Formats: sequence, C-alpha cells, structure tokens
Amino acid sequence: MRAGRRLSIAFVGAIAAAGVLAGCGEAGSSGTEAPQQGASGEGCAPVAGEQLIALEDDKSLQNADNIIPAINSEVANPQLVAALDKVSSVLDTPKLVQLNKAVDVDRKSAQVAAQEFATANSLADGVERGPGGRITVGAGNFTESEIIAELYKIQLTAAGYQVTVQQIGNRELYEPALEKGEIQVVPEYAATMAEFLNGKAGGGQPVSSPDVEATVTALRGLGEKAGLTFGAPAAAQSQNAFAVTQEFADKYGVRTLSELAEKCSGTATVLGGPPECQERPFCKPGLEEKYGLTVGSFSSLDGGGPLTKTGLRNGTISVGLVFSTDAAYAQS
Repeated sequence: MRAGRRLSIAFVGAIAAAGVLAGCGEAGSSGTEAPQQGASGEGCAPVAGEQLIALEDDKSLQNADNIIPAINSEVANPQLVAALDKVSSVLDTPKLVQLNKAVDVDRKSAQVAAQEFATANSLADGVERGPGGRITVGAGNFTESEIIAELYKIQLTAAGYQVTVQQIGNRELYEPALEKGEIQVVPEYAATMAEFLNGKAGGGQPVSSPDVEATVTALRGLGEKAGLTFGAPAAAQSQNAFAVTQEFADKYGVRTLSELAEKCSGTATVLGGPPECQERPFCKPGLEEKYGLTVGSFSSLDGGGPLTKTGLRNGTISVGLVFSTDAAYAQS
C-alpha cells in the first residue's frame, strides 16, 4: 500500500462492506480498449485534479471484508480471544487508514505505529491474563496485516503470552500453517477468508455477502470444520472502492456509484484498474450488473496503485479502482 506521491483524498459517504482485496479474473490486454458495445451515451470524460474521492457504494456491491482475528482452535481460550477482540472493538476504517499512513507515508515502523495506537486507545488496560505460553502471530506480506499483527502481539503480551510476529506471505501459505498450529493467530478479512475456506471445502455457492453478521456466521461454521476459531469482527473494512477527482464529481454531480451509472454511462467514460478488473465480479462486471454502468473504454493500469491514482489526477481516466484503507486517503 505505497503511493508514489501522497494525495489528499476525501471519502464521500460510506463505502459499503467489502469484496476481495485483490479486487478485480484473468489478465486482459494492456492499454486502453476501444469503446464497448452498449456504451451508447455521451458519458463523462475524465477531469484532472489533485483531490480524489471514493464514490459511495450505495447498492452494496462489495462484501463484508471486516477485519477479524483468526485463531487456531487449540489455543483459543477466553482470555486470548478477549484480548484480540479488544483490538476489534476500537478499530474502524478511518483509524486503519491513519495506521497505514503512519507506516507508508510517515515512515514509522509497524511496531511503532501499533504501539502508539495501542497507547492512545488504552488497548492493554484491563486485559485478563491467560494461561501463557508461546504464541506466533502470522502476518501477510503487506503493511496493513503487519500493523494489525503487531497490535495482536501487544494484546497477547499483556495477556501473559510470549509472542513473536512472523511474516508468512499470502493466504495460501499462512492458512495451512494456521490450521496445523505452526502459527496460532492471524489478522484476517471476513468475506475473503470465508470464500477461501468455502473453496477449500468444495463449496459451489458464495457464502459471503454485504451483511457482516451473515458473513461471519458462515465463516465461523467453515472455521469450525478446519480447526479455526474467529473472534469479533472490527468495524474496519478493507475493500474495493471506485474513485474520481473532486473536480469530476463537482462537474458531473456524482457522489455515489448509482449517480455515476445514471449520469456517466457512455463512450466518454474511461474506467481504470488492473487488467483482471475486466473479469472479476467486484470490479467492472459488478459495476455493469449491480449498477448498470457502461463505459466507453477500459485503461489497464494497477489495483489502487500509483498508475491508477496518476491516471485520475492527470485526467486520463474518469473513474479508477482504489482500496478503502489506502494510506493516501488520510487527510493532510
């Protein structure tokens, strides 16, 4: 989650619950595609500007990817779960944005950012001590996961455990290690983990949705079969979002994805994102099916990275795929 240049980005409305962080199927061709059949209106040409806003997902395209502690069931005693749940109780999306900013923009270490947050929110106060022992907290290979893993370490240390944080890599690597007890705790994302476990179990139909309660219920049922326990979900969600420049939003009068579809379907509208956005259900196909948006062309860039943000800022794309907890969303 590193941006080549810091931008001042404001959220507009709520960004509804999340889909898969990778966002968007199989790689398509690079560059900008020709206007597509069905994009018959005029559309909305890109408008350059420095400030970006994320349009409200007012029809809940994205699923409930709330952050949630994943625990090997053999160590999931009440004290350990309660210590981790205290992180969930205070962590919302704006706070997570600021935590990512502390590391990616302000260049603090994940450990320092986590300790400052824990102190400011009195996380370790009143934590009940458990039976103790050694605990390894796994972290994915990206900033956000590393920070939350460090928060979990602080909590579990307060609960009397000897805690190590180990960066494991992607879910395909750390989830089997969690099941085996090679690591005991990992910060997870509810909808993404539910679909991962569902796929491993051979489930055909999706089990996640924009409803966080229903998604977590499905996740816990799947986790029980895999020897995993899940704590309380945080309010914080990390998900796909779609951004435009403030100047674009003002010119065309759009603040939601419904307004974008209503006012900007047509040939002049350029959607930017990673190549796989053209195939993944929470990206271009989702915008078409859920909102009825048609675009004139697709620009193959990156997923919430510097290419997409630069394309928005320079006025080469109308709307771009971003991520809701990117450090760039922090206000100056």
